[in-house]
Amino acid sequence: MSELLEADVVQIRLHGRGGQGTVTAAELLAVAAFEEGLYAQAFPSFGSERTGAPVEAYCRLGRREIRTREPVKDPDVLVIQDPTLLGVVKLFAGLRQHGYVLLNTSTPLHELGMDEEVAHLDPDHILSLPATDIALEYLKRPTPNSVLLGGFAALTGLISRDAVEAAIHHRFRGAVAEANVAAVRVAFDHVNRERVGGRGAGTT
Repeated sequence: MSELLEADVVQIRLHGRGGQGTVTAAELLAVAAFEEGLYAQAFPSFGSERTGAPVEAYCRLGRREIRTREPVKDPDVLVIQDPTLLGVVKLFAGLRQHGYVLLNTSTPLHELGMDEEVAHLDPDHILSLPATDIALEYLKRPTPNSVLLGGFAALTGLISRDAVEAAIHHRFRGAVAEANVAAVRVAFDHVNRERVGGRGAGTT
């Protein structure tokens, strides 16, 4: 189990744009945590969720009951569904010293101009994942949310791949569920390969 769970509660903030399934990703993550026997909550920010507008969603999970419903201001983990938000939204605000970042992009991270924002992180704690590319291949839609949860499981160790797959089966049925599960597995394996390779923040 992840060292993050040494804390009572792990705080996760997800950034995306309307139409990318950011809120659904937070909800699926909470269900996956329940599958692992953890307490969890998920909820969106209260801003606009119109298509293309920046959207935030929050998830907390841990070993004890979670009572706060405040927005996540000091995340342990950031999941960034859309790299075009870099420079538009203060994505890294409050990110903790031990934090993790998973970014949906096929561009090498060192080309994205965010070195200063993540300089305090362990290089092994920040990885990119071409989640939209994987979603287009397996889901035939540019919705990277479930793909990123596969990457999240591999990067943080907070939940298992099996728990993510179970959450997907709670939400979807038939061919849609199976396509999402296939995409999750590809993402999980991709991140594990990157971590074993030890290439850290320079990976794609």
